[in-house]
Amino acid sequence: MEKIHPASFIDGHTTLYCLLGHPARHSISPRMHTTAAKLLGVNMVYLAFDIEPNEIAITVEALRLLKAGGFNLTMPFKRTVIPFLDKITKASELAGSVNTVTNKDGVLIGDTTDGVGYLNSLLDSGFDYHGKKMTLLGAGGAATSIAVSAALSGVKRIDIFKRRNATFEEIEAFAEKINASTDCDILVFPMDDEEAMRDSICSSDILTNATNVGMEDDKTSLVPKSFLRPDLFVSDIIYHPAETTLLSYAKEVGCRYKNGEDMLLFQGAASFKEWTGLDMPIEAIKKTVFEI
Repeated sequence: MEKIHPASFIDGHTTLYCLLGHPARHSISPRMHTTAAKLLGVNMVYLAFDIEPNEIAITVEALRLLKAGGFNLTMPFKRTVIPFLDKITKASELAGSVNTVTNKDGVLIGDTTDGVGYLNSLLDSGFDYHGKKMTLLGAGGAATSIAVSAALSGVKRIDIFKRRNATFEEIEAFAEKINASTDCDILVFPMDDEEAMRDSICSSDILTNATNVGMEDDKTSLVPKSFLRPDLFVSDIIYHPAETTLLSYAKEVGCRYKNGEDMLLFQGAASFKEWTGLDMPIEAIKKTVFEI
């Protein structure tokens, strides 16, 4: 019988950590963090809470009052949570996004580990992004975090495709800000400009879907199969389902491809490190949680 560390039992000293999202129940994060805590003997519990968009302020305040150690954010809260925090890191300020909050003696500090987690997942898969061009679909919290980290870490060019809506000019301003402070060149295009998307993908080394198109029962893809080619690396930050329509296209064309499981793992490891000061046992989590 497996020996269970005493700290894996919940008691009066157990610290609460959680995920806030809508939806949130599909998340692997509770199992990932709970397994890591059990392996390392950390007295914590990690839960997932599906809350309504208009409940974010009261939920954040409740977690502060309950002295939660920290929490993660997923869609649609990575931007909307910011006004209710006390501080955010420089990376979060640049990205305009927070996915990790740490409670330090009642002070809530927001950070973003999405971009670092995504890049580490690429390196773990053997894809060297340095000096490469990326086509990035989406401009939400995960997408801007990926863009910031990629620009700071040596990606040469990023083409962002975004829906034409009220925040389009904001993303253009975001791109100009990153261009001015890094050696990366970021351009922004409307999502419905198929010619621009085809040309961008044709000259890119990696295609990244950072939207929710393809999640759960959505069988659509923002990119036609005809835009793909065998030497293109195709990445989707979605992990439920494990193979989106975009990734099925990549598989049929013969591309190297990956879903969002590893990104979740590596961004989660960064969050775990911020909260506990400990390195998440990556290989053990791969085997026990992701069954890799």
